[in-house]
Amino acid sequence: MSTPLKDINLYLSRLGYRAQPPPTLETLCELQRRHSAAFTFETIAALMHAPVPIDLPSLERKLLHDGRGGYCFELNLLFLALLQQLGFDARGLTARVMMGGPEDAPTARTHMLVLVTIDGVRYAADVGFGGMVSTGPLRLDTDAPQATPHESYRLIERDGQYLLRAQVAGEWRGLYVFDLQPQAEIDFEVGNWYVSTHPDSPFSGQLRVARTGPGFRKTLGNGSFAIHRLGAPSERRELPDAGAVLDVLCDEFDLRLPSGPALREAIEARLAADGD
Repeated sequence: MSTPLKDINLYLSRLGYRAQPPPTLETLCELQRRHSAAFTFETIAALMHAPVPIDLPSLERKLLHDGRGGYCFELNLLFLALLQQLGFDARGLTARVMMGGPEDAPTARTHMLVLVTIDGVRYAADVGFGGMVSTGPLRLDTDAPQATPHESYRLIERDGQYLLRAQVAGEWRGLYVFDLQPQAEIDFEVGNWYVSTHPDSPFSGQLRVARTGPGFRKTLGNGSFAIHRLGAPSERRELPDAGAVLDVLCDEFDLRLPSGPALREAIEARLAADGD
């Protein structure tokens, strides 16, 4: 990404840094852990069928100044810009999501992640995979389980394709498949356009929200709010109306919501459709 971040100091302060950290593996681990706790994954724009611009000034305005979060193309593009400006050898990749389906499903490239190379070792870094985002970078040259501050993950390489699995409730579940093919900005634009507008997109007209914290994950799927704690049963409750959803967005996910009635109306329509 050629355009530098305008507000890198504000960005770093949101992540708990008062000065620019060195481009080391320790820094990458800390940045990724802190990022998914500081910046909420959310699909409010897609729920409202609103545009989702992914140019850097728009991302800085939305995530750093407007009190909002975003989904993979937004979060990972901003994260990529930060890594590059800190001096990391980093570039964007795209992935095919199969979570909840067969691992060989021929899905589109609708997810973005970041490839980071440190001292000749390659890592997959991802701050934008919603409720199952890895909170630590993953080495590409091993298929052994890799611990993170939350779940353990594995990367299985076959013929240049990397399959990411997460260990959930004692079971290894496939999340997405990616390769190392170089991606241009237009590739991210096309993937983002599909995710935000296509009627078959899992985000279009849907509210998906997630955030991590020490030993827990919070998720919201339309009107279903859950807290998942490591080593404990999940706590889930169904939210009765749009007002309750708006409260959870503010109180549990620390989001500053768009003004006006449009968001409430979109949530009401989504809850009504889910109840039919």
